Amino acid sequence: MNMGYLELYQTGELARRTADFKKLLEPCRLCPRKCGASRISGERGECGAGRNAEISDYGPHFGEEPPLVGKGGSGTIFFAFCSLRCVFCQNFETSRGKYKYTVNTGKLAEIMLELQRIGCVNINLVTPTHYIPQILDALLVACERGLNLPLVYNCSGYERLEVLRKLDQIVDIYLPDIKYADEKIALKYSRISDYPQVAKDALKEMHRQVGELVLDEKGVALKGLLIRHLVMPGGVAGTADLMKFIAQEVSPNSWINIMKQYYPTYLAHRYPEIDRRITRKEFLEALEAARKASSDFHLL
Repeated sequence: MNMGYLELYQTGELARRTADFKKLLEPCRLCPRKCGASRISGERGECGAGRNAEISDYGPHFGEEPPLVGKGGSGTIFFAFCSLRCVFCQNFETSRGKYKYTVNTGKLAEIMLELQRIGCVNINLVTPTHYIPQILDALLVACERGLNLPLVYNCSGYERLEVLRKLDQIVDIYLPDIKYADEKIALKYSRISDYPQVAKDALKEMHRQVGELVLDEKGVALKGLLIRHLVMPGGVAGTADLMKFIAQEVSPNSWINIMKQYYPTYLAHRYPEIDRRITRKEFLEALEAARKASSDFHLL
């Protein structure tokens, strides 16, 4: 299967879209916050990101969902900062920019190519939203030098529709979270009240672009949408409502990872109701809610 971004590269469309994305850096309008920071001039946005791409780490990752791992691992690049402020963030050292270093266009392209050379089955961009222009600049260089792996857009689900539409045919696999069903809960735990509706609209657009997950003969994902949902203590995430939404408005055949690895970290200790791990009963109830929403879900 030819990667969509390669076709866009060959026609010159990828370069044109990269130029369009750069216009969104100043004032910054890449994420739904639209904070307006003059990032090209050196300001940092509300997320923390500045002019240049910054990452905390990269390498083959074997802890992702099986369709994303294969034998060689997922070629993961962890980008610093995030547009959300989740009080329970399990990667807060990266999302808050504690661990980071700057990568220029050439270095980021070389990282992509290195991950391909060592046998990774995709390029997995973790929290890429605020660095899309810089990533696409590097992708242009990597395409010229032979990159041909599926591109994974691994995000929080908090995405602008206008931005997602510009990514059509560039991204092969969307890997979004769907965190909350309730605005008050989203504001309390992630500091953003419009998350539920923004994420729902984003998931529908992602599915429109890439459809159901497509696997090769080895069970490795080539294209499609894979949704993540983290089960939280006390059902505060609204799992049942989110599963109904996915079944009714995205696809009853969706691939979903119902995740049970919540643990209280970062600032979660300030919120007694989520200052604990989930119980086995809570996880089983979440699975049952997904099965009840659609018997055709592919649950991971």
